[in-house]
Amino acid sequence: MFPADANRAKIATMKRASIPHSAAGTDRQDRATVAVGFVTGLLSGLARRGLDASTLLRAAGIDPAVLADPAARVPLASYAALYGEVIRVHGDEAFGLFAAPLRPGTFEFLCRGTVGAARLGEALDRAGRFLALVLPELRVSVERNGPTARLVFAEVKPLARRPADPCRVFAFEWLLRLLHALACWLAGRALPLGAVRFPYPRPAHAADYGLIYTEHSTFGGRALEATLDASLLDLPVRRDESDLAAFLEGAPGKITMLYRRDRELAGNLRAILAEALPRAVGLEEAARGLHLSPRTLHRRLQDEGTSFRAIKDALRRDLATARLAKPGESVARVAAELGYSEPSAFFRAFQGWTGEAPSAWRRRVLGRR
Repeated sequence: MFPADANRAKIATMKRASIPHSAAGTDRQDRATVAVGFVTGLLSGLARRGLDASTLLRAAGIDPAVLADPAARVPLASYAALYGEVIRVHGDEAFGLFAAPLRPGTFEFLCRGTVGAARLGEALDRAGRFLALVLPELRVSVERNGPTARLVFAEVKPLARRPADPCRVFAFEWLLRLLHALACWLAGRALPLGAVRFPYPRPAHAADYGLIYTEHSTFGGRALEATLDASLLDLPVRRDESDLAAFLEGAPGKITMLYRRDRELAGNLRAILAEALPRAVGLEEAARGLHLSPRTLHRRLQDEGTSFRAIKDALRRDLATARLAKPGESVARVAAELGYSEPSAFFRAFQGWTGEAPSAWRRRVLGRR
């Protein structure tokens, strides 16, 4: 094989690894990742109790050493597996975040209490009443004001002494994720959040909020407030008891993988961008590949809470960190294969993603092994 052919083969391998199941077939792994801040949050309740999570991390395929690296990223599938392992081993669907555990089966009864509702607003009201019984530390309510509705998560009593306590931060992250994903499933469609104000300072992993919640995330509120179009509350509940078995298989852990903003249309767009590397694809060409007009693609990405640039940046970030974490890869080659004509442009982008220069990042990651 000639050098040019070998290089093209390497690029093709890298691109295929980034294509999600929906675009590349079931034999190719979805390479979506999450910031390590969500892993430390998930384990924060155990850490507060002085429990070692190393065995749980290894069972989920995660090196415990990554917890020391605030810029690290973890495969989404490994994060979902860890979610399930913590529940299985400790018997708490809320990961030790609250005074009393949520015994396994709590999420199932939350679902069963909402599927009988006629409309989504009624289902969310039921969910709020149920959560008040099992999580007395929090009050969850749905408020409607003209064209806008709000999901409000307020503390009945403080969850921690410090607003930025990892247990408190993850409690709000987890509960919004859980209730939003349940609402999407009940309605049978993705439900875009207009804006979310979180009741704590901006965390180090906040860049991922655009993929999980909305790009319109702010911090420092007194309660968690998530806004959405009030008309969504009038959507019929499209699920019933016959749908529950399939939904509950792997739940609640698989909730982490459902209705993220980097899935559905955004996932297909990511596959198109990956397939074209190292050539850059613009919005118009990508829209043609998806059989949409550029305006429609832009609007639908907005509806999913993301943007063309955000998806392009996330793809390059995931590929760059995956490649540079392997010995023998030069920074210049990775930059070229990701479509950066100037190494300096890649340097600036990588520093924006991780807070470090590419060479410094890889030395630290490889030195940890």
